[in-house]
Amino acid sequence: MPKQVDYDERRRRIAEAVCTLIARSGMEAVSLRDVAAQAEVSMGAVQRCFRTKEDMLLFALEHISQYVSERAGQRIAATSTPQAASTLLAHTLAELALLDDASKTQAHVWLAFVTSAPANDTLAAVLRDTYAKLHDLIAWLVRYGQDTGEILPHLDADHEAQTLLALADGLTVHVLAGSHSPAEAQAVLQRHSDRLLRHGPK
Repeated sequence: MPKQVDYDERRRRIAEAVCTLIARSGMEAVSLRDVAAQAEVSMGAVQRCFRTKEDMLLFALEHISQYVSERAGQRIAATSTPQAASTLLAHTLAELALLDDASKTQAHVWLAFVTSAPANDTLAAVLRDTYAKLHDLIAWLVRYGQDTGEILPHLDADHEAQTLLALADGLTVHVLAGSHSPAEAQAVLQRHSDRLLRHGPK
């Protein structure tokens, strides 16, 4: 009886191989042969999962986008005790900025895709969709703080979300470049979250 192939799992495995290669050597390192070797599958297996290299890169970007979104969502879902709105916001932004060691590979890959997007409309469309979802998440957190009375009520949640998302994105670059440590970047995010508070940081 022929062995059943879990194509969803294989596609995820190939996506992770793509991300590993990008983090190690950049986007130009992604070749069919190297991806197959990294994923420990045949070149034919890669070709059966992805029709073109662009399809493979697109799926890898979607894989990373889902990772970033899920990390932020898990941060909120894991909150079993009440937290100050600014603390929850700052910690969520840190998840989006991929500041910890466990997220370093994803941070490298995210930046590689961002720098490639201007020359690739398909990748750019996925990035725009991801940024829109992250914007909505941050705006929701700001409104949550306004509902609890912790965050200044006159603030425009969408405007604040634009600023905070851009800040988190920029800090990703600064940490990768070594101009900020993850702890310093976290402190910056906390300060900017604190400035939204009705009564200032505690």
